Amino acid sequence: MTDVSLEQTSHEAGMGDYFALLKPRVMSLVVFTALVGLVVAPVPVHPFIAFVAILCIAVGAGASGALNMWWDADIDRIMRRTAKRPIPSGKVQPGEALGLGLTLSAFSVILLALATNFLAAGLLAFTIFFYAVIYSMWLKRSTPQNIVIGGAAGAFPPMIGWAVATGGVSLESILMFALIFMWTPPHFWALAIFVKSDYGNAGVPMLTETHGRRVTRNHIMGYMIALVPVAIGIAFTPIGGPIYLATAVVLNLWFLKACVRVWRRDETQAEADNFAVEKAAFKVSLYYLFLHFSALLAEAALRPWGLGGW
Repeated sequence: MTDVSLEQTSHEAGMGDYFALLKPRVMSLVVFTALVGLVVAPVPVHPFIAFVAILCIAVGAGASGALNMWWDADIDRIMRRTAKRPIPSGKVQPGEALGLGLTLSAFSVILLALATNFLAAGLLAFTIFFYAVIYSMWLKRSTPQNIVIGGAAGAFPPMIGWAVATGGVSLESILMFALIFMWTPPHFWALAIFVKSDYGNAGVPMLTETHGRRVTRNHIMGYMIALVPVAIGIAFTPIGGPIYLATAVVLNLWFLKACVRVWRRDETQAEADNFAVEKAAFKVSLYYLFLHFSALLAEAALRPWGLGGW
């Protein structure tokens, strides 16, 4: 039986509802990391080409979001933090979201291929496919490692930006990918700990549901330990430098301390203070990624003046 709430609109959709389908918060992070990947690359890009490329990457990210919301509409209406999204709230019909996602996907990939090169366009196409199909349709509902493997989709943007400039893939772009990939599990699992009931009610096999919060805390700590050498290692590549190194050391000590606090907690403590430590770690994780890529941007900006890099 088809759920009526997903088929009928209670309000006429506005531009804001369609824009919400594109997950603008996620899009902003994608755009920023892609821009950094493009700017720190050793090959200069014409400003207009760079603008078109970033626009395509943003549109591709939005297309992924629309396809994800189309597929996940049934579980979005169950979870408190997603129940007001355009489809479960009845403002946008599922078919509209699907059509928008497919159209924007094709537009972004084709335009990026014409404006830059086929490798960049191919990486963008694979990123959209990975997020919409491999993560949303397969991994998210089938394995507690959904966030780990699915995190690759969010890690590709700096590689795409690098490919736009250079037409290739290098150690630097792989390390930027790895930074986001390794950051994703502790970032998302910290969130999952204090929104545990949401995922459970929706039947999503998040690690907190399948193995419990104690195992999740152990995994957060394990990925944090693996993340540190990746983040620090970037400092010693051609895109790194003293500014990035100092930033990375401070941020990794900060995030590591936050993760240690999460790891050492027991559930009685956590529930007593409404998961304050876990919420704090999640906030730190937001600053962590943004400031790492900002430091890379600073290195690139200062390099022509002989101040950035080693």
